[in-house]
Amino acid sequence: MKLFRISGGIHPKESKELSADRPIERLPLASVLRIPLQQHIGGPAVAVVDKGDAVKKGQILAVGRGMVSAPVHAPTSGRIVSIGRFVAPHASGLPGQTITMRPDGRDEWGELPAPIDAFGVDPAVIAERVAASGIVGMGGATFPSAVKLNLRNRHKLDTLVINAAECEPYLTCDDRLMRERTAEVVDGVRIMRHGLGVGRAIVAVEANKPAALAALRLAVAAGGFADVTVVEVPTRYPMGSEKHLVQTLTGQETPARALTADIGIVVHNVATAFAVYEAVRLGRPLIARIVTVSGGAITRPGNFEVPIGTPVSHLVEQCGGFRGTPERLLLGGPMMGQPLASTRASIVKGVNGVLALAAAEAPTGPIMPCIRCASCVAACPCGLAPFDMAARIRKEELDGAVRIGLLDCIACGSCAWVCPANIPLVQYFNYAKGKLTAEQRTKHKQEETKRLAKFRADRLEQQRKAKEEAMARMKAEREAKKRQAEAAARVEVEG
Repeated sequence: MKLFRISGGIHPKESKELSADRPIERLPLASVLRIPLQQHIGGPAVAVVDKGDAVKKGQILAVGRGMVSAPVHAPTSGRIVSIGRFVAPHASGLPGQTITMRPDGRDEWGELPAPIDAFGVDPAVIAERVAASGIVGMGGATFPSAVKLNLRNRHKLDTLVINAAECEPYLTCDDRLMRERTAEVVDGVRIMRHGLGVGRAIVAVEANKPAALAALRLAVAAGGFADVTVVEVPTRYPMGSEKHLVQTLTGQETPARALTADIGIVVHNVATAFAVYEAVRLGRPLIARIVTVSGGAITRPGNFEVPIGTPVSHLVEQCGGFRGTPERLLLGGPMMGQPLASTRASIVKGVNGVLALAAAEAPTGPIMPCIRCASCVAACPCGLAPFDMAARIRKEELDGAVRIGLLDCIACGSCAWVCPANIPLVQYFNYAKGKLTAEQRTKHKQEETKRLAKFRADRLEQQRKAKEEAMARMKAEREAKKRQAEAAARVEVEG
């Protein structure tokens, strides 16, 4: 298959050797699981259990709210301890609505839906099962997967791309998943292809995962699956960016601020394919995921199958704890991962890694003035001018930054990685995007307030007019009755 070159990108030190040869281990249950209700893009789930309830493994704990949302299920059997706010797995460390449960140690499954004849049902049935199972994008974006499967209703689609690049340094959870659960992954890919109603699926794996590539190709060949193609793509960060991956595979460039579906392609993560397999073939909801724990400050790096809601502290303990004080704690990879404010936070559906980086792995230097070397321009995979955007953002010229491409930035961190002046470019871009979002919300709130005020004024005016009309009718009726009475009296006198 012919591949196409993309501009920009970098080659950071991979550091995957710390965990790449560590098989997936089942993580023992923590004494307490804390399950956030916001584990996906969209509206948070709404709890349907109460404090004190006994629940079984796989039982629904919270239902999705709105079209873009996802339900949350019990990772094991136990009892609900509380429902309230707890520290969220987010850089801010702010609390979010959370269900806390205490496992009973029996790990008993509740009643699960019956398996589906994956290729004998309408594609809509696949999407319905995926939605009911709470499956979201497992690569970190956490967009509800059923919504993407239903894009077939609004777009003319022809290809499913499975993102198995895993281009972030340190992370090896997808690599191990493809090596150890190959048949299940391939089956999940084929189920998703059927669910989208497209003719082909392409599984894209970076060249630094030869064992995973070989395993997938062997499984596809052994099954005679002509609808699945396994492709080796160059090892280059950020190959896992869906728009750049699509361009590498097809040569097609996704328009600015458009979806890959607009050019007929939908992208899903390889771990999502495995979750779809479990939901459709076994009836199991998404209640656990594979997580890489790595970094120079981790005693025993590895890959673990972790129940959703497991505290990060428990995961670190199972790895032998920290070796010294970590310089940086991250959820996800070192390029796009979120700083971890507290190890009390929980593993959620979108967390593919926990990194504890030693000082030598996270060097920090003084921030210096930009020397206009344009290294950031060469590294940017989106063809932007990061130094120019940052300069405008520093002067609060956000509209100017938008005009030169701020909203096209994917926050991959390539520019900051190559910057010799140590300028935190991505922080500027995230700040600007956050401020623009806040301004849009404020504007929307003001417009909504005006709309409601106008609606109230119109309603009061309608009520005033209705009252005046009612009073006029009553007056007319009284006068009519008075005239009738006077006429009757005259008739009586004359008669």
